[in-house]
Amino acid sequence: MEKKDEKGGNHVRRKKGGLVTMPFIFANEVCEKLAVVGFNANMLSYLTTQLHMPLTKAANTLTNFGGTGSLTPLLGAFLADAFAGRFLTITVASIIYQIGMVSLTLSAILPSLRPPPCKADQVCQEASSGQEAILYASLLLGAIGSGGIRPCVVAFGADQFDESDPNQTTKTWNYFNWYYFVMGVSMLVAVTVLVYIQDNIGWGWGLGIPAMAMFLSIIAFIFGYPLYRNLDPVGSPFTRLVQVCVAAYKKRKLNMVSDPSLLYQNDELDDPISLGGKLLHTKHIKFLDKAAIVSEEDDTKSPNLWRLNTVHRVEELKSVIRMGPIWASGILLITAYAQQSTFSLQQAKTMDRHLTNTFQIPAGSMTVFTYISMLSTIAIYDRIFIPMARKLTGIDRGITFLHRMGIGFVISIFATLVAGFVEIKRKHAASAHGLTDHPGSIIPISVFWLFPQYSLHGIAEAFMSIGHLEFLYDQAPESMRSSASALFWLSISAGNYISTLLVTLVHKFSAGPGGSNWLPNKNLNKGKLEYFYWLLTLVQVLNLVYYICCARMYTFKPIQVQKKVDSKGGEDGLELGNRV
Repeated sequence: MEKKDEKGGNHVRRKKGGLVTMPFIFANEVCEKLAVVGFNANMLSYLTTQLHMPLTKAANTLTNFGGTGSLTPLLGAFLADAFAGRFLTITVASIIYQIGMVSLTLSAILPSLRPPPCKADQVCQEASSGQEAILYASLLLGAIGSGGIRPCVVAFGADQFDESDPNQTTKTWNYFNWYYFVMGVSMLVAVTVLVYIQDNIGWGWGLGIPAMAMFLSIIAFIFGYPLYRNLDPVGSPFTRLVQVCVAAYKKRKLNMVSDPSLLYQNDELDDPISLGGKLLHTKHIKFLDKAAIVSEEDDTKSPNLWRLNTVHRVEELKSVIRMGPIWASGILLITAYAQQSTFSLQQAKTMDRHLTNTFQIPAGSMTVFTYISMLSTIAIYDRIFIPMARKLTGIDRGITFLHRMGIGFVISIFATLVAGFVEIKRKHAASAHGLTDHPGSIIPISVFWLFPQYSLHGIAEAFMSIGHLEFLYDQAPESMRSSASALFWLSISAGNYISTLLVTLVHKFSAGPGGSNWLPNKNLNKGKLEYFYWLLTLVQVLNLVYYICCARMYTFKPIQVQKKVDSKGGEDGLELGNRV
């Protein structure tokens, strides 16, 4: 937009947002991931070696923490969309997260906050209830803080690109690849540098470094405020959804109108929440259309939204309902993925991890193979696959996000299938060397046998998780995109909780005489971990069938968008178009 200066000349005022804001936004995300992954990757070792928890309890503690940390984004997204806006929510949440990280670091430094080291002639003393309470309080502060960061950072970053500008139409979906790539790099640093520091220098430094990095990221994020494109909060999206439900129920006895154009429209009411464009009427879930039928009792100028809603608001609810089945299909991939930081890590601890005679890979760093394969896949996908696929499909993004998710599901099935066969190989090696009854001994089999399962999980995530995130952001109503991003983290939460439930049930019902169990607490060599992996494989196959059915029936949201065009007069104009 041009403005005249005091001398009558023209100068261009820089539009806010764009690529220049990415370093400030990504800095916050990088440090949050350093903190979470740097601890999470090695948390099983911390809980078992420092707090002396049994393996099953430690594994469930890990997945419960991951689940809670992924559940709180619902609250953060609600506050951002309804009241505070994304910038303020990220800032306050980052400060809360900082407090949790400092507390967690102190719990690792101070000897009084953890049990004494194990002695050779004594049974290891587990952490007291008070010591566990301090640990969990620190983790809870971290979960609350991440709840404000996770859903808002991804949506806030995407907000910096104006979808109505034809020069930025491809920037948004490219952004999701960049976002995940940067996040993957920070995870890679966490599972290598930070895990090495934790294992070889100490947990105080291993947790203190990301805590200091988080402090610096808060400063950087606030410093970038003048550059950001900030969208104002437009009220609670959940309230609007409930209002449509109530209005439709109150008018359930009314006959449906013959012409959808007769349904209630109010541009003045919808403009603050339509942002990128108004949703068009769809023929699905017709019962909800009754919320937009104008009756004699309704005041169309100042409507009671608990009795009368616009077509746009009705379609917001329809969009959320249509997204539900596709969203739910992503949960079980997380359940399979969660095993990398529990039982796959425990496998690694029993295998030969030496790269040289003097250096061995920390067990918690094995997920480096996941992140390397994920980053490589993202780079190849963005630079090579998309241009090639675009020529064949004519789609800007190469393939749809639904196809991308489906590919990820298939690869994840192979990951857990391969993991089962690798576990058989590991146990055969233990038996051949007479180490079945020695759980603390290192089996002379290379840890690189775990490379396929870790790498396949990384490739699967590059396809499925990014496709899932794209789907939720693109198909959600424009005023609910923080909430849509929160749904991504909610699927991670649900996946972790299902993992906890599945591990608990398998541990309980697979128990046999003489202490035998698929998932033993002490000696993995006597378990049947391969059966557990194959059970996950079967569940994922069923989930893939479910996903294919949902994807075939899915209807993309129809939206009327405004595109900025340059008219012959050289001034900005508006062009209406439909994006499906």
